[in-house]
Amino acid sequence: MNILPNYRPKKLSLGHLETEILEIIWQLGTVTVKDVHQQILSDPDRELAYTSVTTVLRRLTEKGWLTCYKDKKQGRAFLWKALVSKEQAQAIQAYEKLNQFLAISNPDIVAAFADSLDTTSVEQLDKIATKLRLLRQKSQEEQK
Repeated sequence: MNILPNYRPKKLSLGHLETEILEIIWQLGTVTVKDVHQQILSDPDRELAYTSVTTVLRRLTEKGWLTCYKDKKQGRAFLWKALVSKEQAQAIQAYEKLNQFLAISNPDIVAAFADSLDTTSVEQLDKIATKLRLLRQKSQEEQK
């Protein structure tokens, strides 16, 4: 299963409140502004205006994280839904960070980083390398 989706949000950077609201949407699925607002206010120490939730939902939609559509059953209510799963979002962000790290193009820096890894991390890199070799081998066999 390829966890890295073909679709990517336009802007990957998220603020604290955007991340919190996205987490709520991943937890609840399809939501209304009221659903998100009530979830945030379930914490007695939190205060947040309903309009602030609406603004953040619109911002997440503009960044390409959410889709919004009108609920035919409830008439005027809008529904918001994530365009990528939490796992896909984590994979996209990890992929981007890895590409930024590798873009340094300085083998000495990459080697110094790799040299400083602990045993568990090295074992994890070995597993990744093995998986990559198997995937490439399978791909080459399918092309024949």
